[in-house]
Amino acid sequence: MDTIIYSAKGQEKGKVELPAFFSSEVSSILLHEIASAYLNNQRAGTHKTKTRGEVSFSGAKPWKQKGTGNARAGQRNSPLWRKGGVVFGPKPRNYYTKISKRKKKLSVNMAFSAQFQNGNIIVIDSVKIDEIKTKKVVNLLKNLKIEDKKVVFAISNDTDFRMAARNIKNVVVENIENINAYQILWAQKLVITSKSIDLIKKRQLV
Repeated sequence: MDTIIYSAKGQEKGKVELPAFFSSEVSSILLHEIASAYLNNQRAGTHKTKTRGEVSFSGAKPWKQKGTGNARAGQRNSPLWRKGGVVFGPKPRNYYTKISKRKKKLSVNMAFSAQFQNGNIIVIDSVKIDEIKTKKVVNLLKNLKIEDKKVVFAISNDTDFRMAARNIKNVVVENIENINAYQILWAQKLVITSKSIDLIKKRQLV
């Protein structure tokens, strides 16, 4: 299975062969499970509200039971009162969702396949830049006609390119060896290099 490879100037340079899993069958159920697990694992789980036993109030009765005309009240920490305790509020918890290695590998295969079938994958020969300038990456996006998209560069570890792109909104640079299905699916355009394709094959994702 071949696809067009572009230069950094947006010109066609020929074709490159993609791994077989770029045409694998896509399971929306598995991809949803993986995406949900990824988002769950980003949560700190540190949310906390105080119960009526934890808020800072005296335990004294606000006023006498009868004769004031007010409703009966026992304590100021009542959930009915302003600054009172919260009933059944959130407590610290761990949102971590475990996913098996097999599912992770399959989901990456399916995510690449889904993006390729939707025409959202762009292969370029190289992302090397001669100086660490944001303008260099902006020009590359313009040449590829994807400057207004959510873009993920799934490339080999390139510190210079990562630093040049870090201030651009909706542009993510990720090491191809660490990329996950959620990052792939988040992108409106996924840019990979010919070198990245070789690294994908070494991960033995098929």
